Parts: sequence; C-alpha cells; structure tokens
Amino acid sequence: MPSFNILGLAGSFSLPSRTRRLVEEAVDRTVARYGGHSRVIDLSQLGSDIAGARHIEDLTGSARDMIDLIVEADALVVASPVYKGSYPGLFKHLFDLIEPTALAEKPVLLAATGGGDKHALVIEHHLRPLFAFFEAQTLATGVYAAERDFTDGQITSPGLIARLDRAVAQFEPYLQQDSRSLPFAARIDRWRGTLDAIAAIA
Repeated sequence: MPSFNILGLAGSFSLPSRTRRLVEEAVDRTVARYGGHSRVIDLSQLGSDIAGARHIEDLTGSARDMIDLIVEADALVVASPVYKGSYPGLFKHLFDLIEPTALAEKPVLLAATGGGDKHALVIEHHLRPLFAFFEAQTLATGVYAAERDFTDGQITSPGLIARLDRAVAQFEPYLQQDSRSLPFAARIDRWRGTLDAIAAIA
C-alpha cells in the first residue's frame, strides 16, 4: 500500500475560501490517482507566535507543526489567493522560516486564486521563483482559478477541472509506486516522457 503523504497548503485566512476548495480538489484528485494519505491546512491554523518569529526555533504549537508537515510531506499542493498582485505577507513569512534545503526535490503543484484573469501570472512571477529558491520540483502546469470558476463555493468550470487533472498527472514520476525507488535522473526522464504524452493528447 502507498505510504506517501500529500499535503495541501492554502495560503488563505478565510473559512470557507475558494483557495482552500481548490487545494482540496487538487489533493483529492491526487490521492484518487496515486493513493496515499492526505491533509489540507491553511493560514487560519497558524498560532499567534508566527508574526514575531525570526527563526524556526522561535515557533511552538500549531505554527511549528505546520512547518513540520510541509517539510515531511512527500508532495505538496500549494495555493495562494492574490492580494494586491502577490501572495499574502504571512504566507511568505511562513516559508522564510523553512530551511533552504528542506524542500529540495520535493514535487509541488502550484495554484492560485483571484478575482479575474489579470492575476493569472502570479504563479509564474511569484510562486514559482519562491519554490525555485528551495530547489523544489514544481510541476510544469500551474493552476489559476478566477471567481467565475466557482458556483456557491464549488468548482464548476470544466476548463479548471481539466487543468487540475493535467497538473495532477505530472505527479506521476514522483508518486507512482514503481517510480519512488528510481534515481532522481531516471525520475526526471520519466517526467519528461509524461509531459510528452500529455502534450500529444492536449
């Protein structure tokens, strides 16, 4: 049986939120495809000591637990709402407290939510550079969801669902059971083959 853990992080303070719903959908589809265990967390669960923390050692309670979950996960789904053209400051501060090597080679599906299309490049301009610093393996397809993609808090856009499935398929080199024992270079070759297959049917 699969033993890996999929963690979803929604960089939102609101409950409910479109960002959390997007993360939940991506995580559910990942587990349905590859198995494993999952959990979704968000910024509303951070404790009060996060704001004044300058080092990870300054954290206790829920904030430290959240960082431990992020670091220990086998794969991440990370989404942020867009505030004034970027992710929230506390979202960035959370990652500022993580060791630079802690996320190396970890596969990450990046997503974001915003009111309209003008914020769609936040994934490429803000989230992807952040995870590149950590040397994480961000999936090629980022998933941006606008307000019109939801109805009563639920995802109703066929285009968004298709993009989610496209992104989730790119976890294959990392989460397939016969892939997890492969050397990193071999996983990259398989990942490229997956992308070629996806492109052929897109």
